[in-house]
This record gives sequence, structure tokens and C-alpha cells, in this order.
Amino acid sequence: QVQLVESGGGLVQAGGSLRLSCAASGSIFSINAMGWYRQAPGKQRELVAAITSGGRTNYSDSVKGRFTISRDNALNTVYLQMNSLKPEDTAVYYCNAVLIVLPILGALDVWGQGTLVTVSS
Repeated sequence: QVQLVESGGGLVQAGGSLRLSCAASGSIFSINAMGWYRQAPGKQRELVAAITSGGRTNYSDSVKGRFTISRDNALNTVYLQMNSLKPEDTAVYYCNAVLIVLPILGALDVWGQGTLVTVSS
């Protein structure tokens, strides 16, 4: 069994910062792409940022210059540093990863349970 466990959400004032973490655990051989998505009330889930196993990153236009995604392959962990937060960043943030799992070395698309980020004005 494999899982992603997120942490780091919470309440912050506009202009503040938060750092989200997401750790993968279980029978993992390797991890391909990892990413963060978010879903605000009444809206569809959207990609925030993604990072490949080689460290190539991609950001949504709404967070470019404010958010930074990174990963620690030794710890099977992906991070999202969020600076200059705005009320419109309020959402449930979900971690996603494509895991290569043992023993069959198959690819598995896994989601975390979500962590709430609330930015007050």
C-alpha cells in the first residue's frame, strides 16, 4: 500500500507565507512527476505547480513568482513554498504523484487527502 501524506496548511493573513509538505510512503521503487493542485469552494480542481523527477518545474500563471515547488528524492517528499499569499489562494491543496510501485514496477497515480489553506484579508 502506498500513500501521500500532506502537512503544513492553516490560516494566514494576506501577504504571509506557508510551506506545504507531502511525503510518499509504502512500497515505492521511484517517483516520477509530483505536483500540487488546489480546489476552492465551488470551483474545479486546478494545477498549481508540478515538478519532474529531474527537477523541471511548471507553475500556473496565478502563482508564478510567489510559489516555489521543490522535492527531496531521498525523502520521497515534495514541498510547496507559498509567499505573498492572497485571499484568492484560499483552497484545499492536494498533493499528487505518479509512483512506480513494487513489486510489479507499475505506475500508480496517487492523491493525498488534502490540506486546507485559508488566507484572510
